[in-house]
Amino acid sequence: MGSEERHHRLLTLVRREGRVEVAVVAADFGVAPETIRRDLSELERRGLVRRTHGGAYPVEGAGFETNLAQRVTLHVENKRRIAAEGVKWLGGAETVFVDEGYTPQILASLLPSDRPLTVITASLSTAAAVAESANATVLLLGGRVRARTLASVGAWACSMLSGFVIDLAYLGSNGISREFGLTTPDPAVADVKAKALEVSRRRVFMGHHGKFGASSFCRFAEISDFETIITDTGLSTAEAHRYSLLGPQVIRV
Repeated sequence: MGSEERHHRLLTLVRREGRVEVAVVAADFGVAPETIRRDLSELERRGLVRRTHGGAYPVEGAGFETNLAQRVTLHVENKRRIAAEGVKWLGGAETVFVDEGYTPQILASLLPSDRPLTVITASLSTAAAVAESANATVLLLGGRVRARTLASVGAWACSMLSGFVIDLAYLGSNGISREFGLTTPDPAVADVKAKALEVSRRRVFMGHHGKFGASSFCRFAEISDFETIITDTGLSTAEAHRYSLLGPQVIRV
């Protein structure tokens, strides 16, 4: 097996499984672990994967995006801590935009139920997580529903958002970098996120450490657009400080 064929098989595998371990792949491919490490380093150089201790996971871009079923199995404990911290930043907000994605979905399920709260979202899963709360009013944005994420996109969703003034937006992204800001693979998704950011008084970004330093196809926000960034301790203290120099407070949980 040549290196290019191995790279192709390795990338296909990491995208299908969501994560690969060097030792396991080396045994399956019949090569030395050092060979797989070099392969992963090359794929990381191309912006296709992110290395971790002993393995790697895929970077989302124009040609690849994880679906909701994969997202509920990756970095779950980190996402739960991030979502729990995110709720603490609710403050006195009465209207809240909750983005698509698994971390926002967790946050939605943790929102207080003892006070009136209007939740605006494009995500069917997030709407379902909040709808049973007696004090919650849920506004589900209209539009085309993406099968990959079960969230609506398009002109209808953006038109609805343009008529609101929202107290607080909880936003995620597929990538966040100091150079390119916040990015996502799909232009239609970027449009909804950008409009939600535009009509919101306060903005909080939530994302696990693997999203940092990664970039995708469509930029929809700058780092300075956010008052707070919430991530996990996988992002180093030094790197968190570099992001904070661009404006937001960076919280590691």
